Amino acid sequence: MTLTQQIITIGLVALGTMATRFLPFLLFPADKPTPPVVQYLGRVLPGAVFGLLVVYCLKNVSLLSGSHGIPEAIAIAAVVTLHLWKRQTLLSIAGGTILYMVLVQCVF
Repeated sequence: MTLTQQIITIGLVALGTMATRFLPFLLFPADKPTPPVVQYLGRVLPGAVFGLLVVYCLKNVSLLSGSHGIPEAIAIAAVVTLHLWKRQTLLSIAGGTILYMVLVQCVF
């Protein structure tokens, strides 16, 4: 890329980032109520995203070869246990990810 192309690319990326940061505040000002469809999406999308991530992460697990899905099952159990115990999503995700990586790299 030439210097001009790099400057244009950086400018467009910065503009896109600013637009996605400022647009919600322009569309949904604080003095107006949030539309019901946005409230609904705020309730259902987090669970849908986590469901999608679980399916994506487990799609290539083979129960008939390799480690037979044991590290994945242990990590899922750890995530569920951590979440039920502490109710902190980031702690649950980080704990399960770290445990899974340790299991895959050192145990299985």
